[in-house]
Amino acid sequence: MAEGVQRGLVLRNENANDNYTTDFIYRLYSEEGKGIFSCRKNVLGHMQQGGSPSVFDRNMGTKMAAKAVNWLTDTMLQYRQSDGSVVCDEANTAVLLGLQKRSYVFQPVAELKRYTDWERRIPVNQWWLKLRPLLRILAKHDAAYQEEGINVKEVEEALD
Repeated sequence: MAEGVQRGLVLRNENANDNYTTDFIYRLYSEEGKGIFSCRKNVLGHMQQGGSPSVFDRNMGTKMAAKAVNWLTDTMLQYRQSDGSVVCDEANTAVLLGLQKRSYVFQPVAELKRYTDWERRIPVNQWWLKLRPLLRILAKHDAAYQEEGINVKEVEEALD
């Protein structure tokens, strides 16, 4: 690792093992790699800060995973060599899967260059900015909330 920049990645399911936790693996690699490489840990759920996934999130994740696996197996079969190895040297073999106009689309990474403002590191077309007037209207909405249900302390006092 000292000769050049090399990267490694360890993926772990949070329920994989009670003893080999994410924190344990991070500390192990950090200790063993002192002076040779550095470590970072990133728990995606902590990064997203989105709370528990909804039914929609789980459904979308399942659909995207199935499409990704199907694309991967089809591409590997298409580019398999006679010796069994897979050689993918075309631009359409490095892709990202995303939603475009309500459809799942595999977009070659090379094509994403023209959709990116590299100087500012933002998309060229920021479609969500068109929602700003609506957000301003919604932000000024005065909602009247009424407390519903029973107050436990009031019930306890009434029973005493």
